[in-house]
Amino acid sequence: MAANDPGQPSVSAGREASRNHPTPASALAIGAHPDDVEFGAGAVLAKWAADGCVIHHLICTDGAKGTWDAGADTVALAARRQDEQREAARRLAGSPDRAGDVRFLGDVDGELDSSLVRRGEVARIIRELQPQVVMGHDPWKRYRLHPDHRHAGLLTCEGIVAARDPHFYREHGLAAHRPDALFLFEADEPDHVEDVTAFVDVKLDALLAHTSQFESTMKALDADQLGAFRDRIRSRLAELGAPFGFGGAEVFKIITDL
Repeated sequence: MAANDPGQPSVSAGREASRNHPTPASALAIGAHPDDVEFGAGAVLAKWAADGCVIHHLICTDGAKGTWDAGADTVALAARRQDEQREAARRLAGSPDRAGDVRFLGDVDGELDSSLVRRGEVARIIRELQPQVVMGHDPWKRYRLHPDHRHAGLLTCEGIVAARDPHFYREHGLAAHRPDALFLFEADEPDHVEDVTAFVDVKLDALLAHTSQFESTMKALDADQLGAFRDRIRSRLAELGAPFGFGGAEVFKIITDL
């Protein structure tokens, strides 16, 4: 797949890969824009939710540039994309008791940075929600063009460090929290594979909650093109799973030494 396509790069031939992390009690998925989490980790989140995990989402930007229409009302688009993200999160969770918080930092699309202020906001949210697993973009992916993905990934990694250490952001008045694992999606060198054979359709259902993105991201202007988009996602996840004997897989760089 191209370096700037959303979703799932493959595990390199010959690279060792762990498989099927135990279901966490809770997970926080951090995306640059509405829909990034669903592309990067939607099926795993659905799998974990079905097994009892509470799923939280943190979206860093307002997604207001997610259209090819130069005359679009970007304020209205940002509000619409928040609604779409909440609906996607509901579909992934599958049950109200598995649906955690959906939070938004609200940065302007394309203008996210990994400043100390933003790092503190992410650390605060990690301390408040206390996720066992955190997921986010790989900030070190080579040849990535979109700065929001890079900065969202840095905020994820740096926010974990700040949240775990008690002398960072003491003004929060919150106890430090150290997650058990970090999963980086769109990873440059993935080394962990999750069997999501039974949850590909849930991932697709969550992606299709982002109706504002049918044209720009999914390249789906009619029913046939939407069907082709579904087929591309199914084929990609099947391709990723095949070397491991899975009907469908999502892959990540996993870091457990946090």
